[in-house]
Amino acid sequence: MSKNKNNPETADNFENLEEALSKTEQYIEKNQKKLTSIAFAVILVAVAIFAYQKYYKTPLEEKAQNQLFQAQRYFEQDSFKLALNGDENYPGFLEIVDEFGSTAAGNLSKYYAGISYLRIGEYQNAIDNLKSFSSDDFLLSSLAKAAAGDAYMELGENAKAASNYMDASTINANDFTTPIYLQKAGLAYEMMGEYKKALSAYEKIEKDFAKSAEARDIEKYITRAKAMMK
Repeated sequence: MSKNKNNPETADNFENLEEALSKTEQYIEKNQKKLTSIAFAVILVAVAIFAYQKYYKTPLEEKAQNQLFQAQRYFEQDSFKLALNGDENYPGFLEIVDEFGSTAAGNLSKYYAGISYLRIGEYQNAIDNLKSFSSDDFLLSSLAKAAAGDAYMELGENAKAASNYMDASTINANDFTTPIYLQKAGLAYEMMGEYKKALSAYEKIEKDFAKSAEARDIEKYITRAKAMMK
C-alpha cells in the first residue's frame, strides 16, 4: 500500500495546485481580451520586423552596395574628388551617405569620405566623417582613429591627435600598425612638451614591438625624450 495515500500533506499540495489552477483560469477568463490584444500586438511587431528586413532594409542594402562600387574605384585610382562627389552617372561617397546612411554601405562611405577628405587636405571634413563612422571591425576602427589623428595633427590640435593615435594603438593591437601609432602619439606628445608621455609610448615600442621597423631606431627617440625631461 502506498505511503502517500492518506498523507494530509499530499492532499494539501493537491488542493493548493487546484486553487492555483483555478485562479489562473479566472485570470485568463477575466483578462482574455487584454491577453488576446497583447498576443496580437506581439505578432504584428514580429510581422513588421520581418517585412522591414525583407522588403525595405535588404533591398536598400543591395542598392547602396551597387552605388558604392564606382566610388570605390575612383578612390583606388586616387581620384578623391570624384570619389567624394561622383560623376554624371554614379554617386560619390557623400551622396551615398546622404541617401543610404543607415546601411552598412552608407556607414562605410563615411570612412571612405573621411580618408578622401584627408588626402585632399580638407582636414575638418575628414574628422567629421571619420568620427561619424562606426564599425565592429577592429582593423577599420583603428585605421579611422589613426586617420583622424593625422587630420588633427595637420590642424595643430596635437592633444586630440595623440589621443586618437593612442586609441588606434589599443583597438587592434598588432606588430605592424600598433608601433606606427605609438610613434605618432609620441611625436604628438613631444610637440606639446609632454615628454614623459612620449617616452612611455617609445618605450612600449622598444619593449613590446622589438621586431617592428619602428623599433630599429626607437632608441634615439627615447634618448631625446629623456634629454628633454631633464
